[in-house]
Amino acid sequence: MGGRGTFASGNNVAYTYQTSGFIEGVKVLTGLNGKHSLPEEAHSSSAYIKLKPDGTFHEMRLYDKNHYLTLEIAYHPEPKIDPKGRPVLHYHTYDRNFNRTTHRMPKAMRKHFMKYFKGVKL
Repeated sequence: MGGRGTFASGNNVAYTYQTSGFIEGVKVLTGLNGKHSLPEEAHSSSAYIKLKPDGTFHEMRLYDKNHYLTLEIAYHPEPKIDPKGRPVLHYHTYDRNFNRTTHRMPKAMRKHFMKYFKGVKL
C-alpha cells in the first residue's frame, strides 16, 4: 500500500505499510521505514488494525465508502479521558478536514468491537 493508498502526481507512492496478518477478516498493518500510524485514507479495505510490538491491540481505523477515515478505536493513554495516563479504550470521530473528537467508549460499542481487541484486558 502506498503512503495514503493513492498516487502522487500520477506516480506510484512508495509502500509504507505491509499486511502482517488478519483479525476477524480485518487487515493488520505494520508500518515500514519508520511509519507508525495507520493511513488517513484506505486503499481497498473498510478498516485496518495496528498492534503494539507485543501483539496487543493498539488501534483500529474505519473508513467510509469513499475511503476516508471516519472512526478510530484506540487503546492507549488518552489524557482527555484518564488524566493519570493509563491505557483506556476510547474512540475518535473524524470530519473531512481530519479534525478529530475524543469520546469515551460505551459498553455497547465495546461489546460490538471486542473481537478485535487482541490482548486487551477489559
